[in-house]
Amino acid sequence: MAVEGRLAWIVVGVSGLLAGLALPPLGCPPLAWLALALLWSASGLGPSRQLLLGSGLWGGLAVLLSHRWLLGLHPLDWIGVPLPLSLPLCGLLLLLCAALGAVLLACWAWLAAVLGPQRPGTALLLSGVWGLAEVLLARGPLFWLGLGAAPLPHDRPLAGLAVLGGSGLVAAVQVLLGWGLWRVVAAPAGRLRRLATWLLLVLLLHGAGAALLAGQPPGSAASERVLVLQPAIPTREKQTGAARQRLALLLEQAMAEAQRRRAAVVVLPEGALGLEPRLAQPAAVELLSGGFRWQDGAGGPEQRSALLRFEPGARQASGAVDKHRLVPLGEWVPLASWWRWSGLSAVGGVEPGAPSRLLIRPAGPVAVAICYEISDGGALAAASRNGATWLLASANLDPYPLMLQRQFAALAQLRAIETGRWLVSSANTGPSLLVTPQGIVQAALAPGRAAVALFEPELRAGLTPYGRCGEALLLVLVGAGALTRWRTGSPGCRAESAGEAEGHLHQGEAQKPDQGKE
Repeated sequence: MAVEGRLAWIVVGVSGLLAGLALPPLGCPPLAWLALALLWSASGLGPSRQLLLGSGLWGGLAVLLSHRWLLGLHPLDWIGVPLPLSLPLCGLLLLLCAALGAVLLACWAWLAAVLGPQRPGTALLLSGVWGLAEVLLARGPLFWLGLGAAPLPHDRPLAGLAVLGGSGLVAAVQVLLGWGLWRVVAAPAGRLRRLATWLLLVLLLHGAGAALLAGQPPGSAASERVLVLQPAIPTREKQTGAARQRLALLLEQAMAEAQRRRAAVVVLPEGALGLEPRLAQPAAVELLSGGFRWQDGAGGPEQRSALLRFEPGARQASGAVDKHRLVPLGEWVPLASWWRWSGLSAVGGVEPGAPSRLLIRPAGPVAVAICYEISDGGALAAASRNGATWLLASANLDPYPLMLQRQFAALAQLRAIETGRWLVSSANTGPSLLVTPQGIVQAALAPGRAAVALFEPELRAGLTPYGRCGEALLLVLVGAGALTRWRTGSPGCRAESAGEAEGHLHQGEAQKPDQGKE
C-alpha cells in the first residue's frame, strides 16, 4: 500500500509534463487543465512532505519541457566560454529555471493545502495569485512562458480574455478550470451534473473571449507600409567581414525595394548593426534597426543594446529605445567580474536601458519589444497608453531551435490581443510576421532564410480594458477570493466528506495495514 501511495505522488509530479506540453508551440489548454486538476487533488490531501515533493516535481518538469530550447545556446565558445564548460553551463541554466519553477509550485501547493482547496474562495484566491506570479516573472531577467500563453497559437477565443486582464487573467482562468475539473470527479454523487456545468463554463468563456476579439477598438483608415528584412545571418558569424558585407548588400537591396514599393520604413532585427553604426549610404527611407550605442551613465559611458532610428537621408541614428531586459549569458553574465577574471566570457559592458518601450517618431509612436521583452505585456500596454499606434518586436533568436520561434510567435499574438494593436515582428532567422489585433498571423516569412516582406499595420489609438487598467481585474479576483475565503471560516486540509475523499489521490501512508494479514 505504501508503494501505491508513493506512485500516486509520482503521478502528480509527472503530470507536470502535461503542463509543459500544453504550452506553445503545441498550445493545448485541456492538457493543462488535466495537469492542474491533479495538482489541486494532491493539495486536497493537506500539507505534507509528499505534497512538497510531488508539486515541486510538477513545476520542475513543466519548466524543463517548455524551456528545453535553452540547451540551444551550446556551444558558447563564440562569447568566450571554453567548449568543455559550454554544455554544462547551458544545462545548469536550464536546471536553475526548473528549480525556480519547482520552488514556486511547491509553495503554491502548500498554501492551497493550508487554505483548503475544496473551497471556492481558495480557488479564486490562488488562481489570481498564480496569474500575478506569472506577470511578475515576465518582468524578470528570464524568458518566462506560463499558462497565460497556453491557448495559443490555436485557441484564440480563450486567449481573447486577455483583452480584459492580460495574460495573467488567462493564466488564472486555466487554474480555475483545472480546479473545476477536479471538483467534477471529486465525488461520485452528482458527477454528471457537475460535468455539464463545467463544460458550459468552458463554452461561455470561449464565447466571451470570441466576443471580446470581435469587439476590439476600431482602427483608423491610416496604415503604415513597413518593409521587414530578415537577414538570416548566424549570430556566430555576425562579426566576420563576409557577414558584414552580406548585411550591407541586403540592406542596400531592401532600401531599393522600399523605394520601389513605397514603404515608409525599413526594419532590421535586434543586433543587426554594430556599435554606433554609420551607414555606407544615406537611408533612402526611415530605418529602424537593432544595434548598439553609447549612453552616459552614473559611472561613465555605458554600452546599450537598442533599437536605433535613422531618419531618411541620414547615416547615423538620431533616436533609440534601449533594451531594458538583458539576456543571461548572451548579454548579461552573473558574477560578471569573476567570469571575466577567469577568462570565461568575452561579453561585457552591456547595460539595461529605461523601462519605457515607447519610440517617438514623426510618423507616430511605436511600442518596442526587444527579444525577451515580448513576454512582458504590461510594458507594451503602458506604451500603448502613452500613444503607441502599433507594436514592433525585434529579435535575434539564433542559435535557438525552431521551438523558441514558435513560442515567440505565440507571445506576439498574445501581445497584439492584449493591446488591440497590430504587431510587426522582425527577427534575424524568424519569426518575421504580421499579427492583427485579433491574434491572427496575417503574413509571415519562412524561418531561417534571408527574405523581405512588406507589412501594412493599421494605426490604432483606442485602448482595450487591459490597456487602460492593466492587472486591475486580476487584483479584483485576488481580493474577491481572499474576502470569500475569509468569510467561509477556518481552513480545512482534508476532504469534507467521505464522497469527496474517494475522488482524492490514494495516500497509502495514511492507511493502517490489516493486522490479520501478512
